[in-house]
Parts: sequence; structure tokens; C-alpha cells
Amino acid sequence: MPTYVTTPIYYVNAQPHLGHAYTTIVTDVYSRFKRLLGDQVRFQTGTDEHGEKIAEAAAKGGKTPRAYVDDISAQFRAIWPILNVQPDHIIRTTDPEHIATVQRILTLVQDKGDIYFSEYAGLYCRGCERFLTDKELVNGLCPDHLKEPEPITEQNYFFRMSRHQDWLIEHIRRHPEFITPERYRNEVLAFLEEPLEDLCISRPTSRLTWGIPLPFDDKFVTYVWFDALINYLSGLDWPGDPMFREFWPVAEHVVAKDILKPHAIYWPTMLHAMGLEPFWRLHVHGYWNVDSTKMSKSLGNVIRPGDLVDSYGVDTVRYFLLREMNFGLDASFSHDAILARQNADLANDLGNLFSRSLTMIGKYAGGRIPSVAGDRALEDSDRELQAALDHMARAYEAEMRDFRFHRALQALWEVIGLLNRFIVSNAPWELAKQPDRAERLNTVLALLGGSLWMIAVALKPIMPETAAKMARALGMEAAFSQARLAHLADWQAVPARAQIGELVQLFPRLERKKEMPANKEAAKSSAGGAELISLEQFKALDLRVAEIVAAQPVKKSDRLLQLTLHCPEERTVVSGIAKYYRPEELLGKKVALVANLQPARLMGIVSAGMILAAREKQDDGTERLKLLFVDPAMNPGSEIA
Repeated sequence: MPTYVTTPIYYVNAQPHLGHAYTTIVTDVYSRFKRLLGDQVRFQTGTDEHGEKIAEAAAKGGKTPRAYVDDISAQFRAIWPILNVQPDHIIRTTDPEHIATVQRILTLVQDKGDIYFSEYAGLYCRGCERFLTDKELVNGLCPDHLKEPEPITEQNYFFRMSRHQDWLIEHIRRHPEFITPERYRNEVLAFLEEPLEDLCISRPTSRLTWGIPLPFDDKFVTYVWFDALINYLSGLDWPGDPMFREFWPVAEHVVAKDILKPHAIYWPTMLHAMGLEPFWRLHVHGYWNVDSTKMSKSLGNVIRPGDLVDSYGVDTVRYFLLREMNFGLDASFSHDAILARQNADLANDLGNLFSRSLTMIGKYAGGRIPSVAGDRALEDSDRELQAALDHMARAYEAEMRDFRFHRALQALWEVIGLLNRFIVSNAPWELAKQPDRAERLNTVLALLGGSLWMIAVALKPIMPETAAKMARALGMEAAFSQARLAHLADWQAVPARAQIGELVQLFPRLERKKEMPANKEAAKSSAGGAELISLEQFKALDLRVAEIVAAQPVKKSDRLLQLTLHCPEERTVVSGIAKYYRPEELLGKKVALVANLQPARLMGIVSAGMILAAREKQDDGTERLKLLFVDPAMNPGSEIA
């Protein structure tokens, strides 16, 4: 199946920053995932090189606009290999092929009667490079640039966008996948409740010469959006190329929320005016803040992606960005947060699992991954592990398809945690001392080897270098280059007696900068003795509404209840509330669940999460636990923020 996925083309009035890196890494990960599925993929990015801000920036730097855009565009192209981003095509709006396509489309739309000439008086924001309506202003200022727009009266060409409003509303309503996540679909539909104004698509050459000339009036150049958005077609050699016919019907655009309106309204109405079917899906993500503060040059907190790679390594950066941001919502970057992910998730969880497993295969199996002697050799813990691997494979595919990357990684790390506990509970070092347990030892080591292969395949789109290291160490380098997602469902894909390679460290532990002692004392005193945590640490908690659908006592315990929760997936949680609640009085109750807590085995039951309760002191000096019940109208799985 073909897949065409694009980033926006980046405006070259400034150097690449963290926001550019996130959008492009996400798109790269998705393109690699679709290749893992066996799809034919075309991944496109590029640079937007016309407009007033670029002409002004070039003048300030003492350069011609062409020299300026050549320089900044080269910086964007140079950062992608550093981030291990591999686009199939990097387009520039100064490319002759793109210019010809824009002019051809302008002629087509004008011939259809959807472009007209008129005079317009309005408030113009130079930062946005567009006219703003009174409704868009906040206290008379542009909300994005905090500057008062200039009153301008000007003759220009306009696109009859209003003519296509009813069609667009109907299309969005009939295709719920058209704009995701849903919050942005709802935002666009709310905006479309008001009449659409027509779109100004030109600037007079008396004011701006750095643009694509209109084919029907050389006294005007094309306004930036009617130039920039067309890159998605010119990059496919529209209209007659077979590449266009193959890839356009499945086009997917990945953008940040600041350009939602141009992509969700301007672009589909332009396509409709051309007589083309719209793109398939628009994926919209939130902003990256820095230490919970908006990233800006004036604050000096702009994060350069190359610096991050120098400090942490490319795969740590890729993992952090995908794990930390819930796609669609804002996220906050901090060095403390990325260090915590490096040390806890990568060095401790994954790195230790990898190192311990291969060391034991080398020591106890002669460096060859054993085979399992059929189902008869499997114990309950083995079957539990296999079931978890099967669940992970299904969850991983579903979450990756729908851009829920953080949840795909959560599913993967739940298995990594289970494997670390599997090693402890089966103690291969003890089995190795017992000759009569040789078959059991081989089964445990085979399960570990097969599970590591599955993890390597799952990490291939997200952390390509790490996944390749794991495959080489497993003796699976040749198979890895041809790996497909189907291998994720087969822990036995590692051939019996495969010879493991040289063991390498995946991730080192990094030292965090020490806080000043005075700061620690201040934190403790302000929190009544409890040390303060950062907003990033709190955001690491995945709090969800869960419905209790079953409850029963845990055998041989007067303190524990086994609860089955709907969240909306089903999971088991063991809670120490048996002394305070009868099972039957909990049925149907909505509770607050910590959904991303490391699973733990309690009385032989794997508990996947924790429900929140308050500890209340009674008059007799004893304490009682009271569950924190949630509004019954809330849907299971709703995020608690």
C-alpha cells in the first residue's frame, strides 16, 4: 500500500529549532513504521523561501534574498542526517519545478472563476504576513506577535474560499479521520460556524518582489500560502506523473497547531477549487515549551537540536521527544526530564535487560540462543510473557498507526519491565547450577533472546541505531535489514542456535547536575517536609479515569482486593482496600488510576497500575483509606490533568 507523508515546509527566516526537529522526527518515525509494514513510502520535507519576512531578514544580514535562503535552507538540510531523518525528497519553493506548478494552478483556479481582483482595507500583521480580523486581535494586538497591526488599503487578488465552505464542513463531518486528534477537528468545525472570508493570495510588487509572479498579472507576486501549500503537489510532479497518481490519494500531512487553519481550511478548499480530491489525514501536534516556558529567542531558551544530539545521542533525543509528548497536546522540555528518561528508561530498563540477557546466553549457552523444547516445556510465567508479547505487538501497531507514539512506547516498556522481572523470578544463575534443570534454563534463555528480537524490531522506526546494535548482538543483522512488522508477533523468529555477537553498551548512565543544598532545603520547607517535584515529573504520571467492572478478594490476604478496570482497555489492579470496601459496593464506580505505573506482582497477581485513595485519620487514632471517586459521567480512559 502506498503512503505519502509530509512535514510542513519550514520558513527559512530562522535556524532549525526543537519544534522543527519534533515534527520531522515524528514524520520520519511514521514513514519508517509504514516501511516496516511493507508499504511503499514517500516522505517529503522542505523549505518555504518566499515572503516579506525573508526579504527583511536578508536585508538585515546584508544579503540578497536568494543568497539568504540558500544559506538557511542548507542548515535545514544539514540537520536531518544528524537527527537520523531520511526524507525521500527535500523540496524548495524556489525550485523551478515548484514555481511552474504554482503558476499552472493559479491559472487553473482563475479559469474556473475562483480568483478575482478587488480592493481591501484592513489590519495587516507583518509577522503573520496576512490581514487580521477584529475578532482575532487581543487588546488590539496580534496574539502571536503582540504587535499592533498596520491599517492598509490595497488592491489584490483573492481566492473565493467562501464558495467552498459548505463542501468543507460536509467533508470534515463525513470523514472523522480527516483532522486528528479530534480536538483540532472540533476546533476547525467551530471556526467554520462563522462565514469564511475570501483569501488574499497576492502582494503588489510595489511592496514585495521576492515571490512567484502571478501568471496573469506581473505587477503582483503570490502570497505565501498559495505558494507554500502547493509544495505537496509539486513534490509529486502534479498533474500527470505516475508518482502523483500513486501517492496523492493517501497523502498525510504532519503539522504543528499554529498552522492548523491554513492546512485544514485554506488547503482543502484550494484542492476542491482545482477539482482534486483532498488529502487523507492531517495530524496536528502541540507546542514544545522549555521548562514550562514558551520557547523564544527573546528569552534565550531556544533549543537547537544539534546541541541535544551532541549531549545525549540521537536515539535518546528521538526516544525522549516521542515518549514525552502526547501527540496533540503541548509538552515541556527540560534537561532534567531527558536525563531521567536516559537513566531510567534507556540505561536501567532497556540497557540492563539487554546486557543481562546476552551475558547469560554467552555464559550459560555457549553464546548461542537455545530453542524451546515445545509447548510442554513452557511454564505459567512463560505463557504470561508470551501473552504480554502478543498484546504488545497488537497495541504497538494500533498506536503507531494513529500517531499515539507515547502509548506505543508505554506498551513496549511494560514488556521490558516484565522481562526484567522474568529474569529475577526464574533466576537463570540458579538454574545453571542444577544439571537436571538444563531444559528449563534453555527455555528461559530462548524466551529472552526472542523477546529482545521483538523489541529490536519495534524500536527500528524510533531508535534505528539502537535497534541495529541489538540485532547485531543477537546475530540477526542480515534478517534485521529485511524485518517487517509481522516479525513483531513472533518471538521465535530468532533461529535456534543463532550465534550472538559482541555485547555493547546501549546507553550509559549520565550524571545530572547537582542542585545547591540551599535550594533543596528551601524546596523541603516550602512543601511541609516533602521535596518539591517539577511540572515535568508530575506530567510523567498518566492519570486516567477507570471504571471498576469486577472485584474479588485475593486469596490468603485480608487486605487486598483484585479489581478489573475498564480504561477503556481492560486491566487488573490489586489494591489494599479490602478492610474498607466490600467488592459488591465498588462495581460501576469510576476511580482515578495511575496508568503508567510499572506492573508489579502481588500475591501471584500482576497489578498493572494503582488507584488513588486518601488516608484519613479516625477519632480512635486509626487510619482509613477512602478511594477518590470520579464523576460518574466521565468516560473510562479520560485523561486526568
